[in-house]
Amino acid sequence: MAYLRRAAAALLATAALLTASPTASATPSPVLARESFDRLPLGPVTEGRDWTSDTSDGTLTVTPASIGHGRELRIHTEGNGRAFLVFPHLAPPGNSFWARMRLWVDAFPTAPDWAHWTLAEASGPDSPTLVRPLGGQYVPTEKRNFYGVGSDLGPTGDWTAWKTSAPATAGRWQCVEFHLDATDNRVTVYFDGVPQPDLTVSTDRHGGTADPFAFPTFDKLKLGWQLYQSDPSPSSYDVRMDDIALSTRRIGGCAL
Repeated sequence: MAYLRRAAAALLATAALLTASPTASATPSPVLARESFDRLPLGPVTEGRDWTSDTSDGTLTVTPASIGHGRELRIHTEGNGRAFLVFPHLAPPGNSFWARMRLWVDAFPTAPDWAHWTLAEASGPDSPTLVRPLGGQYVPTEKRNFYGVGSDLGPTGDWTAWKTSAPATAGRWQCVEFHLDATDNRVTVYFDGVPQPDLTVSTDRHGGTADPFAFPTFDKLKLGWQLYQSDPSPSSYDVRMDDIALSTRRIGGCAL
């Protein structure tokens, strides 16, 4: 009899599981992608979990962390080459998402004048517009580089809205966040947890033509380095990245 009671209880428990409504565990995770490089082998790399690569005169290499434990990604380019890790299958709800990464740039260009570089680029299949939430330019009148949000190939043209309030400093780790908000085609940037309002662009406030700035339907994000002018100085570039995360919510972890 005890055996029958146990069997009946097991059947009831199984039925309850089969008929139960979805629980909180079925709620989609806000995290779209994450990469710390700690699970990848040391040496040259072309792909990882949820990402692949795009390189020309450039390489991606997993190296021991320069500070602390674990591993990080070293990005190296020659001349005006490029080296990006690419998240190629994004489908952010509402076409909006947050990104966070730790970033080190060995050196920024000092020639030619107005040398333009990109660290992040988002795109989609329904528009030629390239959205560059993190990049910048060498400004010869100031003799230094400044961060700026930019875009290219869309109706607003090729622009980088650099600001002297956001100097690009080489040779140190920085935690960078950016938010792409499709409600008004807004890009916001944060350094070490601090918002950079001067770098904000939106539909009618940007650095291009008088046309409205509009996002494509994002399905791809590239993180890495590209410099567009030939014969730059220095002639090669090294960038390090770590703790990359993409999410539908602000990820945090950048506050000093």
